[in-house]
Amino acid sequence: MNLWTIIRDFAVSLFSFDQAHPLLFTQFYFWAFFAIVFAFFSLFHSKVLLRNGYLFAVSLFFYYKTSGIFLLLLVFVIVYNYLAAKRLDKLKKERWRNVLTAVSVVVDLGVLAYFKYAYFITDFVNNLFGLSIQVHDVLGEFLNSLSGTSLFRVDAIILPVGISFFTFQAVSYVVDVKRRRIAPVRNFLDFGFYLSFFPQLVAGPIVRASEFIPQLHAPYNLSRRWFGIAVFWILNGLTKKLVLSDYLAVNFCDRVFENPLMYSGFENLSAIFCYSLQVYADFSGYTDIATGVAMLMGFYLPKNFDSPYKALNTQQFWRRWHMTLSRWLRDYLYIPLGGNRNATAGTYIIIIVIAVVGSFLSGSWWVAAGVFALAAGIGIWAWLRPEKRKLITTNINSMNTMLLGGLWHGASWNFMIWGGLNGIGMIFYKVWTKRSMGVKMLIISTVTLLCFVLSRTTHYPVWNLFFVWTLIIWLGTAVKALIKRFTVKSAMTDVGTLSWLDRAWDIFQTFVFITFTRLFFRSGSNLDPALANEQAWNTAKNMVNQIGGHWDLSLVPKMAFEHRAVLILFVLGMIIHWLPERFKRRYRIVFASLPLFWMAIITFLVIFIFYQFITADLQSFIYFQF
Repeated sequence: MNLWTIIRDFAVSLFSFDQAHPLLFTQFYFWAFFAIVFAFFSLFHSKVLLRNGYLFAVSLFFYYKTSGIFLLLLVFVIVYNYLAAKRLDKLKKERWRNVLTAVSVVVDLGVLAYFKYAYFITDFVNNLFGLSIQVHDVLGEFLNSLSGTSLFRVDAIILPVGISFFTFQAVSYVVDVKRRRIAPVRNFLDFGFYLSFFPQLVAGPIVRASEFIPQLHAPYNLSRRWFGIAVFWILNGLTKKLVLSDYLAVNFCDRVFENPLMYSGFENLSAIFCYSLQVYADFSGYTDIATGVAMLMGFYLPKNFDSPYKALNTQQFWRRWHMTLSRWLRDYLYIPLGGNRNATAGTYIIIIVIAVVGSFLSGSWWVAAGVFALAAGIGIWAWLRPEKRKLITTNINSMNTMLLGGLWHGASWNFMIWGGLNGIGMIFYKVWTKRSMGVKMLIISTVTLLCFVLSRTTHYPVWNLFFVWTLIIWLGTAVKALIKRFTVKSAMTDVGTLSWLDRAWDIFQTFVFITFTRLFFRSGSNLDPALANEQAWNTAKNMVNQIGGHWDLSLVPKMAFEHRAVLILFVLGMIIHWLPERFKRRYRIVFASLPLFWMAIITFLVIFIFYQFITADLQSFIYFQF
């Protein structure tokens, strides 16, 4: 093989897209790619226009290596929203500004809906009108006719990687221009760079223009300590992904979720808890790597996770988990719906949409009837109790936001249940905290007793699960009652001497609740959209039956020993997660302050550990599918 052939083959592999091996942060090829990018970046990092244009081109190339021809879609979103915002800024009449904003949002979300909900919409139309329409990729057919080839598949619609994230960024940009919170970006290269910046392009965090655009013209500044912090975030993210997430997935979680009936109730329960750590390590690991890579180039991404499993309640959890999405839903969905002020027309429209979608996904119009009956009952209650109206509408808007957040992850009954459970958890917490301790004990005692009776008189394992869960809440409430009654108050701080126990129990109960909602989240993931609804529901049902069914407690120690590596890793991961933030900050700074020689030694050792955990087939990041 001559030199020319070697160069040609290398060039073909470099500039071709391999769908089976997209460019991932966990691949050696990505770090080789980034080393080359950073080497050229270092030559002209002080020349702002050249730097931004270069990184824009690099980001487009990165997305091509990740998603192939879908690069054209990203380019369309960039061009369309750039022009829409410029035109929006020139309009003086508020009416026309509203119209153009609405059109832009419809176009952006329409593109997202085409790729993400085509199967759901097709099935809905077929069932509603008795048709037999097959999913057909109109965009692929158009590109084939345009190019005169048959390169593009037309019999299925494939979801482009990262489409939700760059679409949400585009929507926030246009809406913020309309609200006059930011001025439109004048330079096309700057806007393209903002919307396609490759570290956070395919899985977030969702970056607001007001946070990122000012950095585009700031001088490059990377101090010695910030360099160390950037390296730390990269190693931290890779550790989460390769050592925690991938190991738990490949060696335990994926196997149980694929066939829960082959595993015991203990193993199914362990898989749910391990998945809760897996999905956190996976997603926050990606964010950590993206943060570190961006910092090396002088850009700072918003914080996306704040130790979410330290949350004391569901509401606080969503302020700590995927924080940029939570803020996006708050600012561009919850507040426009009326927020904590009132209900709007959008509130009622969404109730209707949710009722119809829920009926279709469940296969029963009784669901729609139930939703409408519940909405009517709440409406009558709000009308009869005007002093409670604000609280009621606030909770309705919160539930609508969480249900739509669930459907954002996918048009599956399981995602809707997952979003609804989180909404119920948030509302329950707000209502529950306002009750007296006596009322709390009376309510939870009654519900626990009812679940116990049903678990003994029916043959549905789910009631066993409900009984155990309500018993945990009853124990927590009883502990709180005892702490409140017997704790001695400190004269100086007025803090109970046993407040740590109260806090630990809140964290435990919140973590258990969030973990059980993930049963429905995981069951709806990694599935063909055409089959997701039925398969996801069956997986969740089988796991609930296994967990709530009969346990042979004598076999639990043996099963725990068989899965000891996974369970030990889970316990270690949770301990590290629950370490005080000040301690974590301290060892970040210690690492960042090390001499370069020792930093290199530690980096080499950490990479060696990575190598021991790497599986034969690297796992994609979970949120790539969303």
